[in-house]
Amino acid sequence: MADRTTSSITIGADRASIMTVIADFPAYPEWAGQVKSASVLDTGAEGRPSRVRFVLDAGVISDDYVLGYDWSNDAAVSWHVVEAGKMVSGLNGSYRLAETAGGTEVTYELAVDLKVPMIGMIKRKAEKVIIDTALKGLKKRVEGR
Repeated sequence: MADRTTSSITIGADRASIMTVIADFPAYPEWAGQVKSASVLDTGAEGRPSRVRFVLDAGVISDDYVLGYDWSNDAAVSWHVVEAGKMVSGLNGSYRLAETAGGTEVTYELAVDLKVPMIGMIKRKAEKVIIDTALKGLKKRVEGR
């Protein structure tokens, strides 16, 4: 897996409220800009999704793939590709949540590997756009509830 892109945002809510929104994959098209659909395929023992099929349209990266999820209570969730798409060969990421005085700091880390060659700088810019859009959308969704 190549270099990772990371960004953080503070959300005025507790970790459990934020994780509830993160785990509600079918609602992603309403707030996660590039996600056109997300379907839960399997649920883990803790009741949270363990495999999710995504249809993504992020301009340069447009694909359909399945991610596997590992949940650490309300502190973190990480994911990885379990079924690659036509363009996406690898996609590893995580949300880490830490309580702060002003709410919860959410850190999103992402690394994308593509089957097609792409200049590293352009790929990192695409990762940054995906992360920033997701964090802003997550904040708006959680705080608007």
